[in-house]
Amino acid sequence: MAEKKKENKAFVLRIDAQRMEALEKWAQDEFRSLNGQILYILEQALIKEKRIKKDK
Repeated sequence: MAEKKKENKAFVLRIDAQRMEALEKWAQDEFRSLNGQILYILEQALIKEKRIKKDK
């Protein structure tokens, strides 16, 4: 079966400085880019709330 190609979409995120600094530090601690960290957090929240299935 053919796999669907993942398409990334860009959007603007407005976030206060304190949260931004915390996210940047968290990303550095886990050796991820800031974008990668935000995607990871969102994915885990979506899985937890059963909005998406966990990738195998």
